[in-house]
Amino acid sequence: MAHSFHISPHQRHLKWSQSLAPALTVPSGAEITFSLLDGGHNQIRPDNAPTALADFDFTLTDPAFGPVYVESAEPGDVLRVDFLDLEPGTYGWTALLPGFGLLADDADIVAATPALKIWDLTESGTLPNASGRKRLAVLKPGVAVPVRPFLGVCGVAPAQPGVELSTIPPYAASGGNMDCRDLSTVGATLYLPVNVAGALFSCGDGHAAQGDGEVCGTAIETPMTARVRLTVEKRAEREARGWRDGRKLDCPHYVTPKKGREEIEDEVEDDKGEYAALGIHEDIREASRMAVRGVMDWLEAEKGLTRVEAYMLCSVAGKLRMSEVVDMPNYAVSCALPLSVFLE
Repeated sequence: MAHSFHISPHQRHLKWSQSLAPALTVPSGAEITFSLLDGGHNQIRPDNAPTALADFDFTLTDPAFGPVYVESAEPGDVLRVDFLDLEPGTYGWTALLPGFGLLADDADIVAATPALKIWDLTESGTLPNASGRKRLAVLKPGVAVPVRPFLGVCGVAPAQPGVELSTIPPYAASGGNMDCRDLSTVGATLYLPVNVAGALFSCGDGHAAQGDGEVCGTAIETPMTARVRLTVEKRAEREARGWRDGRKLDCPHYVTPKKGREEIEDEVEDDKGEYAALGIHEDIREASRMAVRGVMDWLEAEKGLTRVEAYMLCSVAGKLRMSEVVDMPNYAVSCALPLSVFLE
């Protein structure tokens, strides 16, 4: 079905709720184009960069756009979301915001906060990589990351009647601000539980690039034009495919594009590999913090980045991984950075 439906920037909300009036009603299989403000509600732009952080209103963050009522969707069904096209804006931003991010309480990060990087995402501001297939967003001369758009927010109305849930955290039963760079890139498919009639799907929070973990609290945030297809998978259809009792999903599931992540991003091109630090601690969060600090220390000592640049680079290009979770009492979490971000 050719897309003929559109959600505009003013059709947005800051709570997930069954009581939201649909902005649009579509049949199953419809394609919808969304015109999205960024995750900061377009409060940070190149024209107001000097004052944007001082004036930033946290209550406006992570707006979701919609909701879209999908005909025939009923509780117990699954909503399939196919990501067809994602076009970032002409600029993006990464910021250190007070009290936000994995290392928000580190003394050196506190001293450097707030901080802002504006990225030029126009053709004149980005570079082709060695293969010429993907644009690279430049952090500073000699350091750049692949532009790989995705949506941080994708979700449906919650199962609980009479409640309003914040759009800032994710939720197992309905999705939301999941910030997973694999589940909503072009070519990926996301499966969400349907909790209410019509599902009431919304999306938002466009990113031009992000590492696993989004450790500083922001990615390359950007306005986005997104095109998705929404299809209802009925409980009986899923049961016929082998799902026991047509089992409802307990959490979001997704399928990545046929090409693997490294092939898409060229992150390990020319056999440059990765540099990683392994954090080991009885607390998963502390293990994660240890790993990120390790890579930041290396970036400062070996690559000459400032602490802020190192933190931002880990947030937009690093890979925070659960490397080992069974040998108690300690967990092992790695933070890896593709060496291809260094152009020289």
